[in-house]
Amino acid sequence: MIGLRPGRVRRIAALAAHCDDIAIGAGGTLLTVCAAHPGVRVDALVLSGGGTEREDEERAALAAFCPGADLRLTVLKLPDGRLPAHWDEAKNAVEELRAAGDPDLVVAPHRGDLHQDHRGLAELVPTAFRDHLVLGYEIVKWDGDLGRPAVYQPLTPAAAEEKVALLQSHYPSQRHRPWYDPEAFLGLARIRGIECHARYAEAFHVDKLTLDLEN
Repeated sequence: MIGLRPGRVRRIAALAAHCDDIAIGAGGTLLTVCAAHPGVRVDALVLSGGGTEREDEERAALAAFCPGADLRLTVLKLPDGRLPAHWDEAKNAVEELRAAGDPDLVVAPHRGDLHQDHRGLAELVPTAFRDHLVLGYEIVKWDGDLGRPAVYQPLTPAAAEEKVALLQSHYPSQRHRPWYDPEAFLGLARIRGIECHARYAEAFHVDKLTLDLEN
């Protein structure tokens, strides 16, 4: 496998349509980055769930997924499943996140996600983060939209298992869902690990990537 190392990560922007999306799609990566770069700033934006138990879950969960980080989380109150009807509010929120600083890394949904809220947010991200490394995370679900991602973050067994444990402990409101279980999350991580010669991994979609082969 060819590995690219972007250098020290000082700032991350993490975006999601729903509480738990970031943790499901990039929780292992956040654990890995925060362990390697103590004090990294993480600016997180979630478009729905504000003012509900979902926001409480998200705040506790991201604090656990970003240990030692300078975490700034905003959870809005857009209705679930209705992002297209609230396009301006979502667009303004993404632009405000971009104005807050210049991240070294952006994690967000990818455009091939079949959930309309995920896909809509994925369309907004490059309109604000135009010159950034954007990793589009994947979320296993009923729609069957897992594709062929090209970028992998290997996870140690400890990180993969911690991710699954944190998902189970911090999002009790989701445990009734038939797809929300440790077997599904660890199984996908194992498959992505096989694809990149690691035990476990998270995988991402990238639309654009600039190489610097002089350094």
